Amino acid sequence: MKINFIDLQAQYRKYQGEIDEAIHAVLESSQYIMGKDVTQLEAEMCAYTGAKHCISCSSGTDALLLALMACDIKPGDEVITTPFTFIATAEMIAFLGAVPVFVDIDETSYNIDPRLIEQKITPKTRAIIPVALYGQPADMDEINAIASRHNLTVIEDAAQSFGSEYKGKKSCNLSRIGCTSFFPSKPLGCYGDGGAVYTSDDELAGKLRQLMNHGQGERYKHKYIGINGRLDSIQAAILRVKLKYFDEEVPVRAAVASRYNELLAGGEVVTPFVKPDRTSVYAQYSVRVKNRDALAKRLNEQGVPTAVHYPIPLYRQEAFAGLSYDAAEFPVAERVSSEIMSLPMSAFLTVEQQKYIAEAIHGK
Repeated sequence: MKINFIDLQAQYRKYQGEIDEAIHAVLESSQYIMGKDVTQLEAEMCAYTGAKHCISCSSGTDALLLALMACDIKPGDEVITTPFTFIATAEMIAFLGAVPVFVDIDETSYNIDPRLIEQKITPKTRAIIPVALYGQPADMDEINAIASRHNLTVIEDAAQSFGSEYKGKKSCNLSRIGCTSFFPSKPLGCYGDGGAVYTSDDELAGKLRQLMNHGQGERYKHKYIGINGRLDSIQAAILRVKLKYFDEEVPVRAAVASRYNELLAGGEVVTPFVKPDRTSVYAQYSVRVKNRDALAKRLNEQGVPTAVHYPIPLYRQEAFAGLSYDAAEFPVAERVSSEIMSLPMSAFLTVEQQKYIAEAIHGK
């Protein structure tokens, strides 16, 4: 049985007519940069998330960079975040000369553990970046409360969680700033790189928009040192088509995850846990297993692709060797990174494929 880790081909075939038409409309218009599709996408994103402003940009990584720049994060500042995520989160902190300060994760959600945050706050701390890992928001009420007590900014890294909800509010609109990614494999993905920053702060939105476009508010008038972080019109057009159907795919993804949970119950893997006051869009369906490498090898031999998100915590990455962290500070991240494994996941994964995967895991 052929199984794709993420079935982007099936999704494209379903919406192919509309996607092709949208791409050709951009080609006919020749408005490749900052075209009308970008403006319309941003308005649709605001309506979807509830945020007052959406500033689209060239990637999820640039979204984080723009958010940090808009908050005036400077060399020597400290930003608290999780060590168990993709490097982009901490990379952008370090890119600006600031210091990523890692806090261990919660054993059940794999998101940053808010109970451990305050002990890492110092006079140099300027912001907290919780990551909504695997599509499930972090404990945002607790994190926002901590930030309020210490006059810090919370930047929600929602690169994996666009479309999820926390206590009735959409991810990307759970703090002063939210950032997301439209990388092709995300629950809402384009056909290249793309991202967005969300805020309901008018002043901050104006600054973000200028920083995204070389720091200029008017043509050739540059208030800030910015970046070339624009989302191109073709990607915006593709996202507009996919966004129309996104709310149809999200519950299907949840149903796929629920079916996995049932099929894998009683076996050797620990299935994901989603807290009852929030939802997940399951950017990945990640399980924990003691004999990960052996199981991955067995599944691969049976045509089932797997991945590891993420095998090396950030404090053990060579790029952050200068921070001199002791792995003993992060017992949960250490355990999870050695056991985590992601299975095929998409709204187009069939029941038959899931049963095949589960039987392979159970050794049948």
